[in-house]
Amino acid sequence: MTVAAVVQARMTSTRLPGKVLLRAAGREMLAHQIDRVRRAGTVDAICIATTVNAEDDPVAALAQREGVAVFRGSEHDVLDRFARAAGHVGAEVAVRLTGDCPLTDPALIDAVVGVFRSATPPVDYASNSFPRTWPVGLDVEVASMAALRVAAAEADDPYDREHVMPFLYRQPQRFRTAGYPAPSDLSGYRWTLDEASDYTLIRTILEALLPANPAFGWHDVIALLEAHPEWRSLNAGVAQKQRRYEQQGSGVADG
Repeated sequence: MTVAAVVQARMTSTRLPGKVLLRAAGREMLAHQIDRVRRAGTVDAICIATTVNAEDDPVAALAQREGVAVFRGSEHDVLDRFARAAGHVGAEVAVRLTGDCPLTDPALIDAVVGVFRSATPPVDYASNSFPRTWPVGLDVEVASMAALRVAAAEADDPYDREHVMPFLYRQPQRFRTAGYPAPSDLSGYRWTLDEASDYTLIRTILEALLPANPAFGWHDVIALLEAHPEWRSLNAGVAQKQRRYEQQGSGVADG
């Protein structure tokens, strides 16, 4: 069963353009994310899903430099782009990640893939995002290619085309789903990259942790923030975008 991590990434974010190529600790945010996804033992392939727009040529160039696959598709029909990117690398199971989450935790990827694989009866979709108990920025969604192909063929709501997975988790009578909650409510932490203040915090975290512990995980980030509680105020004023159905599924849908 080939598991592929598909990372949606583009340069034209409305709130922080070019955010995936902002630098910290000597590397771009997207490069850091690729490094972390590579540490996931369940992931067989990585594909960067970007757009055909010329503005995203640097994203494709970074993927090539880092030795990972790249697929270029529609900017607005993200569901089609995602499903085709997963097919491009021969996925039987696709892990959805977004390029504004450089603190992606490989252990969480493995855990959610594990839930997907071990569910009895089998499920079509698994996530750690509903209800939200993990920090914003650690979202992992896993789906079978069979289910993704159905979604790509049938979804006609623009919301479903933009956000990829709602077509699956909004139809529990049709698609089986499973969740992976945090051991306690950690949803008050925000580790995603939407505003300049998010960048300040994430850069600070990366530069503090990477030199001594390149394999750091979410536990280490929380310990660091507990040691430096003032750092949490760096992006405390940033509001997470509220989307339809966020109470059911992931609230992160950049890319």
